[in-house]
Amino acid sequence: MSLIRVREHVNPLALKYQQPTEIPHWESVYADLSRPLHLDIGCAKGRFLQKMAQTDPSWNYLGLEIRSPLVVHANEWRDEQGLKNLHFLACNANKTLRPLLQSLVPGQLQRVTIQFPDPWFKKKHHKRRVVQPPLVQDLADFMAPGTEVFIQSDVLEVAEEMRDRFGNHPAFQLQSIDWLDTNPMLVPTERELATLRDGDPVYRLLLKHR
Repeated sequence: MSLIRVREHVNPLALKYQQPTEIPHWESVYADLSRPLHLDIGCAKGRFLQKMAQTDPSWNYLGLEIRSPLVVHANEWRDEQGLKNLHFLACNANKTLRPLLQSLVPGQLQRVTIQFPDPWFKKKHHKRRVVQPPLVQDLADFMAPGTEVFIQSDVLEVAEEMRDRFGNHPAFQLQSIDWLDTNPMLVPTERELATLRDGDPVYRLLLKHR
């Protein structure tokens, strides 16, 4: 695949990102729809899910990413590898998540990960962050009891905001009071490995739907 230049940050409030993305027919995407679904919101280049799909093929994996060139290349890589349990969708998660969840078979979504989302440090830009109250509500409405949400960031303020927005919602229960020392996922993200190599902390939490 050829190298492409992709903007590091995309403003999700821009007019071009205000319409939901068309939802694919899942039977044409996954070979086996009976597998549980792992949804990764803000998957970037998709390397985390690519490794997960190979490490544990008993799951289906879906990555959402707002930067469409990254999604094109991630799906090209999937096709080259012949993986039938992996798909990437270019969308604004805050506009597409509800119709996407409505399209799934009840109980299909078993795990959600949100890892190292864009921090948008300026206060006036906080509304651009991906974990907004409507997104939390959408997940609360469609996730089944016992299903998991895993969040992590290398920015304490962002991690605390995600923790509070999920943890203060009655549908979700924190599985620990303190930040997790280790990642419960089978595969770390590239950002996570780079952060730990630099000796910086990663703030992680696991929640479950009540």
